[in-house]
This record gives sequence, C-alpha cells and structure tokens, in this order.
Amino acid sequence: MTAFELRLQRYLTHLYGERAGEVQRRLEQHLAHFRPLLPSAPSTGTPSDGAPTWSEKDQWVISYGDSIVADGTPPLGVLNHFLKRHLGETISGVHVLPFFPWSSDDGFSVIHYREVNPELGDWSHIRDLASHYDVMGDLVLNHVSRESLWFVDYLTGSLPGRDYFIEVDPDTDVSQVTRPRSSPLLVPVSTRRGTRHLWATFSEDQIDLNFENPDVLLEFVGILLFYLQQGVRIIRLDAVAFLWKRLGTACIHLPETHTVVRLLRAIVDEIAPGTLIITETNVPHTENISYFGLERLAEGPPDEAHMVYQFALPPLLLHTLTRGEASTLQGWLASLPVLPEHCTYLNFTASHDGIGVRPLEGLLPDHERDALLELMHRFGGFVSMRSNPDGSDTPYEINITWFEAMRGTRRGPDPWQIARFLCSQAIMLSLQGIPALYLHTLTGTLNDVEGVERSGRLRSINRRRWPLDELELLLESPSTPTHDVFHALRRLLDLRRQEPCFHPNVPQQVISTPAELLAIERGPLANGRRLLALFNVTDRRIALDQGGEALTQRLQQHAWQPLDTSSSLHPPASLPPYAVLWLVANA
Repeated sequence: MTAFELRLQRYLTHLYGERAGEVQRRLEQHLAHFRPLLPSAPSTGTPSDGAPTWSEKDQWVISYGDSIVADGTPPLGVLNHFLKRHLGETISGVHVLPFFPWSSDDGFSVIHYREVNPELGDWSHIRDLASHYDVMGDLVLNHVSRESLWFVDYLTGSLPGRDYFIEVDPDTDVSQVTRPRSSPLLVPVSTRRGTRHLWATFSEDQIDLNFENPDVLLEFVGILLFYLQQGVRIIRLDAVAFLWKRLGTACIHLPETHTVVRLLRAIVDEIAPGTLIITETNVPHTENISYFGLERLAEGPPDEAHMVYQFALPPLLLHTLTRGEASTLQGWLASLPVLPEHCTYLNFTASHDGIGVRPLEGLLPDHERDALLELMHRFGGFVSMRSNPDGSDTPYEINITWFEAMRGTRRGPDPWQIARFLCSQAIMLSLQGIPALYLHTLTGTLNDVEGVERSGRLRSINRRRWPLDELELLLESPSTPTHDVFHALRRLLDLRRQEPCFHPNVPQQVISTPAELLAIERGPLANGRRLLALFNVTDRRIALDQGGEALTQRLQQHAWQPLDTSSSLHPPASLPPYAVLWLVANA
C-alpha cells in the first residue's frame, strides 16, 4: 500500500471498523473517477513537502451570490463584474456563500448539492469567477433540506436516502447535547412507517445526516470533488463540529468528526494539491483551533484543516474599541500558539452570520460580555440565543452590521464611527493569517431592519441586497460613508498586499503597551525587514512616548519609516483617536 492508502485505511477503520476495507475500495473508485477531471494545481498550490503556498497577496471577500443585483443580469455575473471593476487584483479570492437551491437559512438548507440556484446563475458563472479569483465554496455536510430528494427517499423508505438520517426515540435523554440554537433537537416527521423523530441540530428544516452510514461520507466526497472540478479551490466545512453523534456525549468535536476532517484533508492533498480545507466552528477558542490537529505534531505535519476561522477576534475587537482598552485583546493575541507553516488563520470581523459570543468564554467575564450585548442593543442590534442542558438559554451571537457596531463607545454614539471602524479593520488586516472582508463591511452597510421584518430572521440585519446602480452611485459620491469606507479599505488592502511582512507565515509578537495602545510586530524576514503596527484604540490622542518601555525600545532600535510612502517620512510623535500606523524597517 502507498502512504496515502495506509492513511485512508487508518481513518476508515476508526470510522467504520470491520467495514473499512469495503468502504476504502468504493472510495478509491470515486477518486479514480475524478483524478483525470480535476484541474492541475494552481501556481499557489502545494509544494512537495505538503505546505500550502499562500502569500501576503491573499485577501478575500465574503459575499452571497446575490448581495449585489442588477436587472437582466444573473447575480453571480453582477458579483464578478463588481469585484473586477472595483477591487481588481486588490483581492485574490471570494467566498461565495451557498449558491445552491435551498429552502431556508439563506442557502444553508441545501436541496440540490450539485446544482446552482438558477436565480443566481449557473456553473459557468462559478467557473468564470474562478478564472479571476480563488473561489471558496461551502460543503454543507452536517444537514440537508427537508425538500431534498434524500429526504423524500427517507419518507418513502427508498434508497439511497432511506438510511441517511438519524432516528431517535423521543423519550431519549438528549440533555447533554451541545446546542447552537434554542429550537427542539428532535423533530417529528410523518413517514410511511408512522411518526419518527429525527435529529435536527439547527432547525426543523435542516435535518442532520448520519455519517455512521458510510454511504453518506462517500456522497460528500463525491460532492467535494465535483466542486473542485467546477473550479472551487477552497472548501469550507460548514458546522462541521456537530458532524458525528454519540448519545451520552455532548455530540460536538467527537474524535470521529476530527477523523472525517483528516480524511478529507488527505484526499485533497493527494488528488487536488492546492485545495484548502477550512473548518467553520463557532465555539470557544481552544476548541476552535483543535481542528488544526496540532496535538499530533510529533507524528508529522498537521493533518486536519489548513485554516480555521479566528472566531474570537470579532467579539474581542468589539470589546476593545467600544471600551477603549486593548488589554484583553493583547493577552489573547499573546497566547496564540505558534503555527507551523502548514496552517494559518482566516481573520475576519463580520460575516453573513452574527458575531459569535461563545468564543468569549474564558476570555471575558460575563458582566463585560453582558455590557457589550446591551451596547449592541442600543446600536440597533439583536442577540440570538442557544439552549443549555439545564433548559436555560444563553447568548449565542450578536446580530448587527459591523459598521453600526462601531457607532460609538459605552458612553454612546460619537463622531468617531468611521475612524473606529477603519481601526478595527486595520487591526484585523495586520494579524498573522489571511484576511476576509464581508461585502457589507467593505460598503459600510447599515442595519437592514426591514430585512429582519420581512424574513423574521435576526441574521437578515446584515444580509442586505444592494442594487448595483445604487451602490455604485454611493461609491462615486465623496460625501457618503459608503464611499469613504470602501476607498479607505481598498487603500489599506493595496498597501497590505505589497508588504512581505504580512505573509501569513511571518511571525507576530504583541509588544507590551498601556491598554490604550495596541502594538504588533511582524517579522523579521530572512533579510531583516520587519513591520510594526500601532493602533490607538481610544477617542483621545495618545503620545507614543507614553507607550511604555518595550515600545520605546522598539522605536529606538530601528530606523522606522511609514509603510504609506505618501505620508510623512518619519513616525509621528502621537496618534490621533483610532489612528493606525504601519511602520517598516530594514536590517
């Protein structure tokens, strides 16, 4: 057996025991079918040592397929036009949120996995996007829509879907199961065999799939490889933490779930080098980074996700900039493990979902969390809840646009919204990893309260659909926040992509400073070049000579120059409210 075949055998034996040999034969037939159909590895692919080759030029946008619309043009075509015209090479990739036929949850209740929603376009539009950018696609593998053919099979007792779902006796004690929602876990369903109760982690329309049935795993391997065939390069494993179920446990992060991630990683590394696997696990930080597989470093390079979302970053940034102190953020950043070159973070501030509250567990006291939630209420946001084993509810996520979240501080709204907003984005852009900006962050979108009223879903507050002509008019009008925010962010992105110190693998260090300042050093590179990023997180001017001994020493040790060559040739003596300063020095 080859090393790859041995890995498959090990993973499948863990998942399916005595059935592993049969499953492996079927899996290898799948792989043999797709090998000649997959595109050759891109130039930003994977070298012989298996380490992904990403760079400082990797900067991504997150968008729904119809976040921008225009009469007479498929929305996916509109998105491609907008990105090429207004961002061009400033970005390298785009995460197109679920573009499949769906029945609820704005795409995450998938009806047909191998089809593009005709209201958005077709596969040619995805391939066209992929010819200009690295495309991230969602593998929604935890659950499926009740309107899917698999579910119809289940109802009628037909193959293949008959055994794809998880039946549970309604009297079973499921109180230990970790819940991301407050809806019932078990959903009654009328079938030809009478009423059955099915596992549904997220909603009654999103029925969980049974990965203990190897047919389900093989289905999703085929779906994943089909996406790669269509030009998708980055695979986002949606809600993967809940994948495997075992009664009597919390049913989250089970060893079998990690093994499925390792299996998918092994497959793409073998037959589609250059593909990236990213896990979406909106959970406390230590649980989140477990999907790198760092605990097995003694056995070889990390073998799970290439990337994980940096879920603790958005709520910590909210806390930092609304409270005017960075000590909690500094401590968390200083605690991050040093990552091997095979792994990196996806850094973001906002996405199609809300701002997760669970990642604050263990990082922020409950009274500080509650003060933040109350402030977001004052700024027009909402808070979604989740159920606990004892029957109580606790906050799960904040629903608000990022621009509105930056409206003020705990003292209330103030004139510093745009400066505070840009400071938050610059911090995110400075950190080790690959940055991703949600389209509605780029455009400084306001809370879509009407969208919430129409849909009845709190997350709709941050899912507006922009008419293209309206958006382009705002971008061309210097007097609008949309114009100011978009062009300032594009300027930051243009600067960032040209600076090698922002390469995802370049180390970062938090410099000890007073809480009013955040100082992050990136580097040094092999040639001695380094970058110092300074941020005033308050609404007061801060003198740099008050930045503490460690910062003073750093500033004196090197001949720092602003990265932005259009500004002063020397560092300023002080930073205005929410100012951002990128300094570089050569050896």
